[in-house]
Amino acid sequence: MKKTLLLTPLLSIGFVTVFLLSCTSDNSNTSELQSIPQDPGAKYPHELLDTLTEAPLIFYNVENLFDTIDDPEKKDEDFLPGSKKKWSSTRYYDKLEKLAEVIEATSPNNPVFVGLAEIENRFVVQDLMTTGRLASTKYRIAHFESPDVRGIDVALAFDHRKFHMTHKEAIEISIAEEPNFKTRDILYVKGVFYDSSEVHIFVNHWSSRRGGQEKSEHKRIKAAKTLKAKVDSLLGLNSDANIIIMGDFNDYPDNISISQHLDARSSEVQSTLKNLLLSQHEEGKGTHNYKGEWGALDQIIVSEGLLDESGLNVKRGEAKILYDERFLYTQKDGSKTPNRTFGGNSYFGGYSDHLAIYSILTLARK
Repeated sequence: MKKTLLLTPLLSIGFVTVFLLSCTSDNSNTSELQSIPQDPGAKYPHELLDTLTEAPLIFYNVENLFDTIDDPEKKDEDFLPGSKKKWSSTRYYDKLEKLAEVIEATSPNNPVFVGLAEIENRFVVQDLMTTGRLASTKYRIAHFESPDVRGIDVALAFDHRKFHMTHKEAIEISIAEEPNFKTRDILYVKGVFYDSSEVHIFVNHWSSRRGGQEKSEHKRIKAAKTLKAKVDSLLGLNSDANIIIMGDFNDYPDNISISQHLDARSSEVQSTLKNLLLSQHEEGKGTHNYKGEWGALDQIIVSEGLLDESGLNVKRGEAKILYDERFLYTQKDGSKTPNRTFGGNSYFGGYSDHLAIYSILTLARK
């Protein structure tokens, strides 16, 4: 039996309706629920939400989504009009349209969650989520400025008519032996759906393999251990907790950071979490192509509570790679790679050097 979250009712239905339908960003690290004296006529926040029947959750590494404005706090000089990349408003808006096309291609329904990596700031996410068909959905954005030296962050956009965020935080990844080590934080978002089903979402972009896979592996193991500690604390409070972990892990599903330290494996093996991309990786499929080899650097990992086909669940317990000819580039030898925006400073005008991944969330009305 899945547990539900009890929420304190808000006093004014009109006020809550305006609150829920607004599409603004919130960069505070605080809970959004307040203890307010109860009113017999008041409604709980989740009771004002639209029903979630079937909608995708998506993760997409969008390959350096930078605006054209110079930010002295960011290392963004490669993405300015005067740079070698010749980044411009025309190229920026073209990229937004292409990224929106990818997100829209996952389903006729707009997604309830969009996890993103390699975004410069919350403003580029706002621009993306108001592009094309996505503009018809009221999205809010969870985001923190991270200490990443490149100035890129992760973010989560969510349909504010279907999901009520109750908490968010940035989980820092630090290594005691390397005080100057800086990388992206893990974004943690908690919230509820209309039936008060609670879900915990983690958006990740772990340290790259720069310097070699083995030399850099300890950084990703540290991220895995940090995330695992948070997951264990949630499962300790509720063994049926709905947990969604998505991201670009810069490791494959069978690397030890994922399979051992995070304990995310296949549904056929006893483990804390289930990696929905593992089987596709084992079949030679992937989201990223390195020197002609495909691999699933991008993954969706969930707790067992989302696989029991009751209440909130992942449809068919599967995740898919958006392997579509529109988003691929065909090499002279016939092989295919993601159709990327840049190769070095050469502008290709594509989408991203990663393919998007997605699952379908369902929640049947009780």
